[in-house]
Amino acid sequence: MPITAAHIRTVLTSYVARHPEDEGSLAAVFALLDAGADLTSRREFRGHVTAGAVLRDPDGRVLLVRHRALDRWLLPGGHLEATDDSLRDAALRELCEETGIARAAVVPAGSAPVHVDVHPIPANPVKGEPAHQHIDVRFLVHTAADLGTLQTEEITAAAWRQVDSLPGEALRTRIATTAPTQLADTPGRPGHCRC
Repeated sequence: MPITAAHIRTVLTSYVARHPEDEGSLAAVFALLDAGADLTSRREFRGHVTAGAVLRDPDGRVLLVRHRALDRWLLPGGHLEATDDSLRDAALRELCEETGIARAAVVPAGSAPVHVDVHPIPANPVKGEPAHQHIDVRFLVHTAADLGTLQTEEITAAAWRQVDSLPGEALRTRIATTAPTQLADTPGRPGHCRC
């Protein structure tokens, strides 16, 4: 069943309850939901939801990918698809697709997002997209696996970085203060996503 506006509202409402300091930055998102905007559609240029994964390894480093179209280092993630059942599932699917890490090799650190970031995306004339906003709902996950085959249509490189090198103090603090998930039983070999 595709992700619904009700699911997005529930996830964001519970996120704001845990992180009330982010309520102001998400006010425009709630206003879009109230206005009936389809935040699952990448054609909603006032803003649409994307799902991201904050992937930590056993050493506490976080994986970043070099996004081909934007030519920037970002967290793995992307647009929602009709086959996604939840925002967390979308984040895990995107992570597996972009990095080649098998779904069985990642362990979510819970069902709630660790961070939500609203940021501008520049116009892309090739795709017929004006400048717009991404509402990136990010989930913390852990792995002991190596990278698999990268999805070179969308990313050009991947690198493990220290948490303190990430942009955004709130994101860094939330990652640093989340207890590591037990990875002992996680398969540690590269593979392709079966999401």
